[in-house]
Amino acid sequence: MDPEYEKRLLRQQNGQVSPYASPLSLSPRMSPGSPVASPSKDKYGDRFIPSRAGSSWHINFNMSKSSPVSSPTPSAKSKDSNSETVKDGLAYSCLLKNELLAAGIEDLKDQPPDERKVLVPKDSKNLFRYHIPRRSLDFNDPSPYSLSPVGSKSQKLLRSPRKAVRKISKIPFKVLDAPELQDDFYLNLVDWSSQNVLSVGLGTCVYLWSACTSQVTRLCDLSSDNDTVTSVSWSERGNLVAVGTHKGYVQIWDVAATKKLNTLEGHTARVGALAWNADILSSGSRDRLIFQRDIRTPCVAPDRKLIGHKQEVCGLKWSPDHQHLASGGNDNKLYVWNMTSTNPVQTYNEHLAAVKAISWSPHQHGLLASGGGTADRCIRFWNTLTGQPLQCVDTGSQVCNLAWSKHSNELVSTHGYSQNQILVWKYPSLVQIAKLTGHTYRVLYLAMSPDGEAIVTGAGDETLRFWNVFSKTRSTKESKSVLNLFTRIR
Repeated sequence: MDPEYEKRLLRQQNGQVSPYASPLSLSPRMSPGSPVASPSKDKYGDRFIPSRAGSSWHINFNMSKSSPVSSPTPSAKSKDSNSETVKDGLAYSCLLKNELLAAGIEDLKDQPPDERKVLVPKDSKNLFRYHIPRRSLDFNDPSPYSLSPVGSKSQKLLRSPRKAVRKISKIPFKVLDAPELQDDFYLNLVDWSSQNVLSVGLGTCVYLWSACTSQVTRLCDLSSDNDTVTSVSWSERGNLVAVGTHKGYVQIWDVAATKKLNTLEGHTARVGALAWNADILSSGSRDRLIFQRDIRTPCVAPDRKLIGHKQEVCGLKWSPDHQHLASGGNDNKLYVWNMTSTNPVQTYNEHLAAVKAISWSPHQHGLLASGGGTADRCIRFWNTLTGQPLQCVDTGSQVCNLAWSKHSNELVSTHGYSQNQILVWKYPSLVQIAKLTGHTYRVLYLAMSPDGEAIVTGAGDETLRFWNVFSKTRSTKESKSVLNLFTRIR
Protein backbone atom coordinates (compact mmCIF):
# COMPACT_ATOMS: atom_id res chain seq x y z
CA MET A 1 0.00 0.00 0.00
CA ASP A 2 1.18 3.48 -0.80
CA PRO A 3 2.45 5.16 2.41
CA GLU A 4 0.87 8.53 1.52
CA TYR A 5 -2.53 6.93 0.92
CA GLU A 6 -2.18 5.00 4.22
CA LYS A 7 -1.55 8.27 6.11
CA ARG A 8 -4.59 9.92 4.62
CA LEU A 9 -6.72 6.90 5.42
CA LEU A 10 -5.58 6.88 9.05
CA ARG A 11 -6.32 10.57 9.41
CA GLN A 12 -9.85 10.07 8.14
CA GLN A 13 -10.46 7.18 10.51
CA ASN A 14 -9.21 9.23 13.45
CA GLY A 15 -11.67 12.04 12.60
CA GLN A 16 -9.08 14.61 11.77
CA VAL A 17 -10.35 15.32 8.27
CA SER A 18 -13.67 14.22 6.89
CA PRO A 19 -14.06 14.12 3.14
CA TYR A 20 -17.67 15.22 3.71
CA ALA A 21 -16.90 18.08 6.10
CA SER A 22 -18.64 21.33 5.46
CA PRO A 23 -16.45 24.18 4.15
CA LEU A 24 -17.55 26.21 7.18
CA SER A 25 -16.33 23.58 9.66
CA LEU A 26 -12.82 22.85 8.42
CA SER A 27 -10.30 21.77 11.06
CA PRO A 28 -8.01 24.61 12.13
CA ARG A 29 -5.06 22.27 11.65
CA MET A 30 -5.67 22.25 7.92
CA SER A 31 -3.94 25.11 6.19
CA PRO A 32 -5.07 26.36 2.80
CA GLY A 33 -1.80 25.30 1.24
CA SER A 34 -1.96 21.73 2.54
CA PRO A 35 -1.72 19.07 -0.18
CA VAL A 36 -4.43 17.07 1.59
CA ALA A 37 -7.18 19.71 1.26
CA SER A 38 -7.63 21.02 -2.24
CA PRO A 39 -8.88 24.62 -2.18
CA SER A 40 -10.62 24.28 -5.53
CA LYS A 41 -13.08 21.58 -4.44
CA ASP A 42 -16.14 22.23 -2.30
CA LYS A 43 -16.74 19.86 0.57
CA TYR A 44 -20.20 19.04 1.84
CA GLY A 45 -21.53 17.42 4.93
CA ASP A 46 -22.94 13.97 5.10
CA ARG A 47 -26.50 15.34 5.21
CA PHE A 48 -27.92 16.01 1.75
CA ILE A 49 -30.20 19.05 1.67
CA PRO A 50 -31.30 19.83 -1.91
CA SER A 51 -31.84 23.40 -3.05
CA ARG A 52 -35.09 23.57 -4.98
CA ALA A 53 -35.15 27.30 -5.54
CA GLY A 54 -33.21 27.20 -8.77
CA SER A 55 -34.84 24.09 -10.16
CA SER A 56 -37.67 24.07 -12.67
CA TRP A 57 -40.25 21.53 -11.58
CA HIS A 58 -42.39 20.73 -14.59
CA ILE A 59 -44.81 18.54 -12.73
CA ASN A 60 -47.30 21.01 -11.29
CA PHE A 61 -49.35 21.46 -14.42
CA ASN A 62 -52.89 22.75 -14.60
CA MET A 63 -55.35 24.02 -17.19
CA SER A 64 -55.00 27.71 -16.48
CA LYS A 65 -56.61 30.27 -18.76
CA SER A 66 -53.98 32.94 -18.28
CA SER A 67 -50.49 31.65 -18.90
CA PRO A 68 -47.63 33.36 -17.04
CA VAL A 69 -45.19 32.04 -19.62
CA SER A 70 -44.98 34.52 -22.45
CA SER A 71 -44.18 33.26 -25.90
CA PRO A 72 -43.17 35.39 -28.86
CA THR A 73 -46.17 36.20 -31.04
CA PRO A 74 -45.58 35.55 -34.72
CA SER A 75 -46.45 38.16 -37.26
CA ALA A 76 -49.83 38.24 -38.94
CA LYS A 77 -48.45 36.93 -42.20
CA SER A 78 -46.69 33.97 -40.60
CA LYS A 79 -49.87 33.15 -38.67
CA ASP A 80 -51.84 33.10 -41.87
CA SER A 81 -49.30 31.02 -43.78
CA ASN A 82 -49.09 28.42 -41.01
CA SER A 83 -52.81 28.24 -40.30
CA GLU A 84 -52.93 24.54 -41.09
CA THR A 85 -50.11 23.80 -38.64
CA VAL A 86 -51.83 25.86 -35.96
CA LYS A 87 -55.11 24.00 -36.43
CA ASP A 88 -53.36 20.64 -36.26
CA GLY A 89 -51.57 21.71 -33.10
CA LEU A 90 -54.81 22.88 -31.53
CA ALA A 91 -56.52 19.56 -32.28
CA TYR A 92 -53.61 17.66 -30.77
CA SER A 93 -53.61 19.95 -27.73
CA CYS A 94 -57.32 19.34 -27.14
CA LEU A 95 -56.78 15.60 -27.49
CA LEU A 96 -54.08 15.71 -24.81
CA LYS A 97 -56.36 17.75 -22.56
CA ASN A 98 -59.04 15.10 -22.86
CA GLU A 99 -56.79 12.13 -22.18
CA LEU A 100 -54.52 13.62 -19.50
CA LEU A 101 -56.64 16.24 -17.82
CA ALA A 102 -60.20 14.99 -18.40
CA ALA A 103 -61.18 18.23 -20.14
CA GLY A 104 -64.14 16.71 -21.96
CA ILE A 105 -63.68 18.72 -25.17
CA GLU A 106 -65.85 17.48 -28.01
CA ASP A 107 -65.47 20.24 -30.61
CA LEU A 108 -62.63 22.56 -31.58
CA LYS A 109 -65.10 25.43 -31.94
CA ASP A 110 -65.64 25.42 -28.18
CA GLN A 111 -62.04 26.45 -27.58
CA PRO A 112 -61.20 30.15 -27.32
CA PRO A 113 -58.48 31.19 -29.75
CA ASP A 114 -56.15 32.31 -26.96
CA GLU A 115 -56.11 28.91 -25.23
CA ARG A 116 -53.38 27.29 -27.27
CA LYS A 117 -51.35 25.57 -24.55
CA VAL A 118 -52.27 22.21 -23.10
CA LEU A 119 -50.06 22.17 -20.04
CA VAL A 120 -49.19 25.44 -18.39
CA PRO A 121 -46.76 25.41 -15.45
CA LYS A 122 -48.09 27.31 -12.48
CA ASP A 123 -45.90 29.94 -10.91
CA SER A 124 -46.18 28.46 -7.42
CA LYS A 125 -43.14 26.59 -6.04
CA ASN A 126 -45.02 24.73 -3.36
CA LEU A 127 -44.90 21.06 -4.28
CA PHE A 128 -47.54 20.03 -1.77
CA ARG A 129 -50.23 21.90 -3.75
CA TYR A 130 -49.76 19.51 -6.65
CA HIS A 131 -52.81 17.43 -7.36
CA ILE A 132 -54.19 15.31 -10.14
CA PRO A 133 -57.77 16.21 -11.13
CA ARG A 134 -60.14 13.36 -10.65
CA ARG A 135 -61.75 11.98 -13.72
CA SER A 136 -65.48 12.15 -13.86
CA LEU A 137 -67.35 8.88 -14.06
CA ASP A 138 -68.69 9.61 -17.52
CA PHE A 139 -65.28 10.50 -18.94
CA ASN A 140 -64.22 6.96 -19.68
CA ASP A 141 -65.81 5.13 -22.53
CA PRO A 142 -68.92 3.45 -21.12
CA SER A 143 -68.63 0.63 -23.61
CA PRO A 144 -66.35 -2.19 -22.41
CA TYR A 145 -66.03 -3.41 -25.98
CA SER A 146 -64.52 -0.24 -27.40
CA LEU A 147 -61.33 -0.85 -29.38
CA SER A 148 -60.35 2.82 -29.49
CA PRO A 149 -57.26 3.82 -27.49
CA VAL A 150 -58.93 7.14 -26.59
CA GLY A 151 -62.07 7.96 -24.67
CA SER A 152 -65.50 8.81 -26.02
CA LYS A 153 -64.97 12.57 -25.75
CA SER A 154 -61.75 12.33 -27.74
CA GLN A 155 -63.48 10.21 -30.36
CA LYS A 156 -66.12 12.90 -30.81
CA LEU A 157 -63.35 15.48 -31.00
CA LEU A 158 -61.58 13.57 -33.76
CA ARG A 159 -64.85 13.13 -35.66
CA SER A 160 -65.81 16.81 -35.44
CA PRO A 161 -65.82 18.44 -38.90
CA ARG A 162 -63.02 20.79 -39.77
CA LYS A 163 -63.57 23.92 -41.79
CA ALA A 164 -62.06 23.62 -45.23
CA VAL A 165 -59.31 26.13 -45.94
CA ARG A 166 -60.17 28.41 -48.85
CA LYS A 167 -57.43 28.50 -51.45
CA ILE A 168 -57.26 31.39 -53.88
CA SER A 169 -55.87 30.57 -57.30
CA LYS A 170 -52.79 32.58 -58.22
CA ILE A 171 -53.60 32.55 -61.91
CA PRO A 172 -56.62 34.09 -63.69
CA PHE A 173 -59.26 31.70 -65.01
CA LYS A 174 -59.80 33.87 -68.11
CA VAL A 175 -57.81 36.50 -69.98
CA LEU A 176 -59.35 38.79 -72.63
CA ASP A 177 -57.56 41.14 -74.98
CA ALA A 178 -58.57 44.79 -74.58
CA PRO A 179 -56.85 46.84 -77.29
CA GLU A 180 -56.69 50.59 -76.73
CA LEU A 181 -57.44 50.27 -73.01
CA GLN A 182 -55.97 53.51 -71.73
CA ASP A 183 -53.26 53.63 -69.10
CA ASP A 184 -54.74 56.61 -67.23
CA PHE A 185 -55.07 56.58 -63.43
CA TYR A 186 -57.99 59.05 -63.40
CA LEU A 187 -60.37 57.07 -65.66
CA ASN A 188 -62.89 54.32 -64.85
CA LEU A 189 -63.35 52.21 -67.98
CA VAL A 190 -64.57 48.81 -66.67
CA ASP A 191 -67.84 47.91 -64.91
CA TRP A 192 -69.83 44.68 -64.34
CA SER A 193 -73.62 44.78 -64.33
CA SER A 194 -76.14 42.92 -62.20
CA GLN A 195 -77.18 41.11 -65.43
CA ASN A 196 -73.66 39.60 -65.69
CA VAL A 197 -72.56 41.78 -68.57
CA LEU A 198 -69.19 43.53 -68.63
CA SER A 199 -68.83 46.98 -70.18
CA VAL A 200 -65.41 48.21 -71.29
CA GLY A 201 -64.41 51.55 -72.78
CA LEU A 202 -61.78 51.07 -75.48
CA GLY A 203 -60.70 54.24 -77.23
CA THR A 204 -63.78 55.73 -78.89
CA CYS A 205 -66.03 52.67 -78.37
CA VAL A 206 -67.87 50.89 -75.57
CA TYR A 207 -68.00 47.10 -75.81
CA LEU A 208 -70.23 44.68 -73.93
CA TRP A 209 -69.07 41.16 -73.02
CA SER A 210 -71.62 38.65 -71.73
CA ALA A 211 -70.19 36.40 -69.01
CA CYS A 212 -72.91 33.83 -69.76
CA THR A 213 -72.41 33.48 -73.50
CA SER A 214 -68.96 35.13 -73.98
CA GLN A 215 -70.55 37.18 -76.76
CA VAL A 216 -69.03 40.59 -77.53
CA THR A 217 -71.13 43.45 -78.91
CA ARG A 218 -70.28 47.08 -79.61
CA LEU A 219 -72.65 49.46 -77.85
CA CYS A 220 -71.51 52.83 -79.21
CA ASP A 221 -68.80 54.56 -81.20
CA LEU A 222 -67.87 58.19 -80.51
CA SER A 223 -65.44 58.58 -83.38
CA SER A 224 -68.03 60.51 -85.41
CA ASP A 225 -68.13 63.14 -82.65
CA ASN A 226 -64.32 63.16 -82.43
CA ASP A 227 -64.66 62.09 -78.78
CA THR A 228 -63.31 59.29 -76.57
CA VAL A 229 -64.69 57.24 -73.67
CA THR A 230 -63.40 58.21 -70.22
CA SER A 231 -65.80 56.33 -67.90
CA VAL A 232 -68.56 53.70 -67.90
CA SER A 233 -71.04 52.74 -65.18
CA TRP A 234 -74.03 50.39 -65.03
CA SER A 235 -77.30 51.25 -63.35
CA GLU A 236 -78.35 49.09 -60.41
CA ARG A 237 -80.94 47.16 -62.46
CA GLY A 238 -78.41 46.51 -65.21
CA ASN A 239 -80.53 47.81 -68.08
CA LEU A 240 -78.83 51.19 -68.53
CA VAL A 241 -75.20 52.14 -68.90
CA ALA A 242 -73.79 55.65 -68.49
CA VAL A 243 -70.86 56.68 -70.66
CA GLY A 244 -68.65 59.65 -69.75
CA THR A 245 -66.69 61.31 -72.54
CA HIS A 246 -63.57 63.39 -72.94
CA LYS A 247 -65.57 66.46 -73.98
CA GLY A 248 -67.61 66.45 -70.76
CA TYR A 249 -70.81 64.74 -71.94
CA VAL A 250 -72.62 61.91 -70.16
CA GLN A 251 -74.60 59.59 -72.44
CA ILE A 252 -77.32 57.25 -71.20
CA TRP A 253 -77.73 54.05 -73.24
CA ASP A 254 -80.45 51.41 -73.19
CA VAL A 255 -78.56 48.14 -73.60
CA ALA A 256 -81.49 45.95 -74.65
CA ALA A 257 -82.50 48.33 -77.44
CA THR A 258 -78.92 49.48 -78.18
CA LYS A 259 -80.25 53.02 -78.18
CA LYS A 260 -78.99 56.28 -76.71
CA LEU A 261 -81.68 57.72 -74.46
CA ASN A 262 -80.14 61.05 -73.54
CA THR A 263 -77.02 63.16 -73.48
CA LEU A 264 -76.37 65.14 -70.29
CA GLU A 265 -74.37 68.33 -70.63
CA GLY A 266 -72.90 70.67 -68.05
CA HIS A 267 -69.30 69.59 -67.52
CA THR A 268 -66.59 71.54 -69.29
CA ALA A 269 -63.92 68.86 -69.10
CA ARG A 270 -63.67 65.07 -69.25
CA VAL A 271 -65.92 62.99 -67.00
CA GLY A 272 -63.77 60.36 -65.29
CA ALA A 273 -66.09 59.13 -62.50
CA LEU A 274 -69.73 58.00 -62.50
CA ALA A 275 -71.97 56.57 -59.76
CA TRP A 276 -75.64 55.52 -59.76
CA ASN A 277 -78.11 55.90 -56.90
CA ALA A 278 -81.38 54.40 -58.21
CA ASP A 279 -82.38 56.91 -60.93
CA ILE A 280 -79.93 59.57 -59.74
CA LEU A 281 -76.65 59.70 -61.65
CA SER A 282 -73.61 61.44 -60.13
CA SER A 283 -70.75 62.48 -62.38
CA GLY A 284 -67.32 63.83 -61.47
CA SER A 285 -65.14 65.75 -63.88
CA ARG A 286 -61.78 67.39 -64.38
CA ASP A 287 -63.62 70.72 -64.03
CA ARG A 288 -63.68 69.88 -60.24
CA LEU A 289 -67.50 69.70 -60.14
CA ILE A 290 -69.88 66.88 -59.19
CA PHE A 291 -73.32 66.88 -60.81
CA GLN A 292 -76.30 64.89 -59.54
CA ARG A 293 -79.10 64.47 -62.06
CA ASP A 294 -82.33 62.51 -62.27
CA ILE A 295 -82.23 60.75 -65.63
CA ARG A 296 -86.04 60.46 -65.71
CA THR A 297 -86.46 64.24 -65.93
CA PRO A 298 -83.13 65.57 -67.23
CA CYS A 299 -84.62 68.76 -68.67
CA VAL A 300 -87.09 69.57 -65.87
CA ALA A 301 -85.28 68.99 -62.59
CA PRO A 302 -82.29 71.26 -62.01
CA ASP A 303 -78.84 69.81 -61.56
CA ARG A 304 -77.42 69.56 -58.05
CA LYS A 305 -73.91 70.94 -58.23
CA LEU A 306 -71.50 69.82 -55.50
CA ILE A 307 -68.54 72.17 -55.14
CA GLY A 308 -65.60 71.24 -52.94
CA HIS A 309 -62.71 69.66 -54.81
CA LYS A 310 -59.86 71.86 -55.99
CA GLN A 311 -58.67 69.45 -58.69
CA GLU A 312 -60.06 66.64 -60.85
CA VAL A 313 -62.66 64.31 -59.32
CA CYS A 314 -61.50 60.74 -59.95
CA GLY A 315 -63.55 58.60 -57.53
CA LEU A 316 -67.29 58.43 -56.72
CA LYS A 317 -69.20 55.83 -54.68
CA TRP A 318 -72.66 55.79 -53.08
CA SER A 319 -73.14 54.13 -49.71
CA PRO A 320 -75.21 50.90 -49.55
CA ASP A 321 -78.07 52.74 -47.82
CA HIS A 322 -78.13 55.33 -50.65
CA GLN A 323 -77.80 58.22 -48.20
CA HIS A 324 -74.19 59.35 -48.64
CA LEU A 325 -71.84 59.91 -51.56
CA ALA A 326 -68.06 59.62 -51.14
CA SER A 327 -65.84 61.48 -53.58
CA GLY A 328 -62.08 61.48 -54.04
CA GLY A 329 -60.00 63.91 -56.01
CA ASN A 330 -56.55 64.72 -57.26
CA ASP A 331 -56.35 67.33 -54.47
CA ASN A 332 -55.78 64.42 -52.00
CA LYS A 333 -59.17 65.06 -50.40
CA LEU A 334 -61.90 62.60 -49.50
CA TYR A 335 -65.36 64.14 -49.09
CA VAL A 336 -68.66 62.66 -47.86
CA TRP A 337 -71.90 64.31 -49.09
CA ASN A 338 -75.50 63.75 -48.05
CA MET A 339 -78.70 64.00 -50.08
CA THR A 340 -79.66 67.52 -49.03
CA SER A 341 -76.57 69.70 -48.71
CA THR A 342 -74.40 70.98 -51.54
CA ASN A 343 -71.43 71.21 -49.19
CA PRO A 344 -69.51 68.18 -47.89
CA VAL A 345 -70.60 66.99 -44.47
CA GLN A 346 -67.24 65.35 -43.79
CA THR A 347 -63.73 66.06 -45.04
CA TYR A 348 -60.71 63.78 -44.68
CA ASN A 349 -57.27 65.22 -45.40
CA GLU A 350 -54.97 62.41 -44.31
CA HIS A 351 -54.12 61.08 -47.78
CA LEU A 352 -50.93 62.40 -49.39
CA ALA A 353 -51.87 61.65 -53.01
CA ALA A 354 -54.89 61.43 -55.31
CA VAL A 355 -57.83 59.46 -53.92
CA LYS A 356 -59.37 57.29 -56.62
CA ALA A 357 -59.95 54.03 -54.71
CA ILE A 358 -63.17 54.31 -52.66
CA SER A 359 -65.43 51.55 -51.35
CA TRP A 360 -68.22 51.35 -48.75
CA SER A 361 -68.48 48.25 -46.59
CA PRO A 362 -71.71 46.27 -47.15
CA HIS A 363 -71.29 44.63 -43.73
CA GLN A 364 -70.72 47.53 -41.32
CA HIS A 365 -72.86 50.62 -41.58
CA GLY A 366 -70.82 53.78 -42.10
CA LEU A 367 -67.50 52.03 -42.73
CA LEU A 368 -65.62 53.59 -45.66
CA ALA A 369 -62.29 52.51 -47.17
CA SER A 370 -60.12 54.72 -49.36
CA GLY A 371 -56.72 54.40 -51.02
CA GLY A 372 -54.11 56.95 -52.04
CA GLY A 373 -51.85 57.27 -55.05
CA THR A 374 -48.11 56.85 -55.50
CA ALA A 375 -47.03 59.40 -52.88
CA ASP A 376 -49.42 57.93 -50.28
CA ARG A 377 -49.73 54.15 -50.92
CA CYS A 378 -52.03 53.69 -47.92
CA ILE A 379 -55.48 52.17 -47.45
CA ARG A 380 -57.39 54.04 -44.77
CA PHE A 381 -60.64 53.15 -43.02
CA TRP A 382 -63.12 55.71 -41.72
CA ASN A 383 -66.11 55.69 -39.40
CA THR A 384 -68.38 58.10 -41.23
CA LEU A 385 -70.94 57.96 -38.41
CA THR A 386 -68.52 59.75 -36.09
CA GLY A 387 -66.04 61.16 -38.61
CA GLN A 388 -63.13 59.36 -36.96
CA PRO A 389 -60.28 57.49 -38.68
CA LEU A 390 -60.09 53.80 -37.80
CA GLN A 391 -57.12 52.00 -39.31
CA CYS A 392 -54.41 52.49 -41.90
CA VAL A 393 -52.14 50.07 -43.75
CA ASP A 394 -49.21 50.96 -46.00
CA THR A 395 -49.42 48.76 -49.10
CA GLY A 396 -46.07 49.80 -50.55
CA SER A 397 -47.49 50.83 -53.93
CA GLN A 398 -50.07 53.06 -55.60
CA VAL A 399 -53.65 52.11 -54.64
CA CYS A 400 -55.84 52.16 -57.76
CA ASN A 401 -59.08 50.41 -56.71
CA LEU A 402 -60.86 48.92 -53.70
CA ALA A 403 -63.83 46.55 -53.48
CA TRP A 404 -65.43 44.78 -50.53
CA SER A 405 -66.57 41.18 -50.69
CA LYS A 406 -70.35 40.82 -50.72
CA HIS A 407 -70.37 37.79 -48.42
CA SER A 408 -67.43 38.11 -46.02
CA ASN A 409 -65.50 40.82 -44.22
CA GLU A 410 -62.74 40.94 -46.82
CA LEU A 411 -61.70 43.39 -49.48
CA VAL A 412 -59.53 43.41 -52.58
CA SER A 413 -57.19 46.18 -53.69
CA THR A 414 -55.41 46.71 -57.01
CA HIS A 415 -52.11 48.52 -57.25
CA GLY A 416 -49.86 50.36 -59.65
CA TYR A 417 -46.33 51.60 -59.16
CA SER A 418 -44.30 49.75 -58.44
CA GLN A 419 -45.54 46.18 -58.00
CA ASN A 420 -48.74 46.05 -60.13
CA GLN A 421 -50.27 43.47 -57.79
CA ILE A 422 -53.73 42.50 -56.56
CA LEU A 423 -54.10 42.01 -52.80
CA VAL A 424 -56.89 40.34 -50.82
CA TRP A 425 -57.24 41.55 -47.21
CA LYS A 426 -59.01 40.28 -44.13
CA TYR A 427 -60.78 42.99 -42.14
CA PRO A 428 -60.31 44.21 -39.43
CA SER A 429 -57.04 42.30 -38.90
CA LEU A 430 -55.73 43.58 -42.27
CA VAL A 431 -53.95 40.29 -42.90
CA GLN A 432 -53.05 39.65 -46.52
CA ILE A 433 -54.91 36.54 -47.65
CA ALA A 434 -53.54 36.43 -51.18
CA LYS A 435 -51.25 38.31 -53.55
CA LEU A 436 -52.00 37.98 -57.25
CA THR A 437 -49.63 39.08 -59.99
CA GLY A 438 -49.71 38.88 -63.77
CA HIS A 439 -50.33 42.38 -65.10
CA THR A 440 -47.27 44.12 -66.48
CA TYR A 441 -48.78 47.60 -66.15
CA ARG A 442 -50.67 49.38 -63.40
CA VAL A 443 -53.90 47.58 -62.44
CA LEU A 444 -56.08 50.64 -62.97
CA TYR A 445 -59.52 49.03 -63.38
CA LEU A 446 -61.53 46.70 -61.17
CA ALA A 447 -65.07 45.33 -61.21
CA MET A 448 -66.84 42.55 -59.31
CA SER A 449 -69.19 39.88 -60.64
CA PRO A 450 -72.84 40.03 -59.54
CA ASP A 451 -72.48 36.83 -57.50
CA GLY A 452 -69.58 38.39 -55.58
CA GLU A 453 -67.18 35.55 -56.32
CA ALA A 454 -65.01 36.77 -59.20
CA ILE A 455 -63.35 40.04 -60.08
CA VAL A 456 -62.03 41.40 -63.35
CA THR A 457 -58.99 43.64 -63.54
CA GLY A 458 -57.77 45.79 -66.39
CA ALA A 459 -54.40 47.39 -67.00
CA GLY A 460 -52.42 49.36 -69.52
CA ASP A 461 -51.04 46.08 -70.86
CA GLU A 462 -54.39 45.93 -72.75
CA THR A 463 -55.64 42.76 -71.03
CA LEU A 464 -58.61 41.94 -68.83
CA ARG A 465 -57.95 39.20 -66.29
CA PHE A 466 -60.63 37.32 -64.36
CA TRP A 467 -59.84 35.99 -60.88
CA ASN A 468 -61.73 33.90 -58.34
CA VAL A 469 -60.92 35.61 -55.04
CA PHE A 470 -64.03 35.52 -52.85
CA SER A 471 -66.30 32.78 -51.56
CA LYS A 472 -69.97 32.62 -52.50
CA THR A 473 -71.11 31.45 -49.09
CA ARG A 474 -71.91 34.11 -46.54
CA SER A 475 -69.84 33.98 -43.38
CA THR A 476 -71.77 32.60 -40.41
CA LYS A 477 -69.64 34.57 -37.96
CA GLU A 478 -71.41 37.83 -37.22
CA SER A 479 -69.42 41.02 -37.04
CA LYS A 480 -68.87 42.32 -33.53
CA SER A 481 -68.28 45.90 -34.61
CA VAL A 482 -70.33 48.62 -33.02
CA LEU A 483 -70.84 50.00 -36.52
CA ASN A 484 -72.88 46.97 -37.56
CA LEU A 485 -76.42 48.26 -37.15
CA PHE A 486 -78.08 45.73 -39.46
CA THR A 487 -77.81 42.81 -37.02
CA ARG A 488 -79.32 44.64 -34.06
CA ILE A 489 -82.93 45.19 -33.08
CA ARG A 490 -83.75 48.84 -32.61
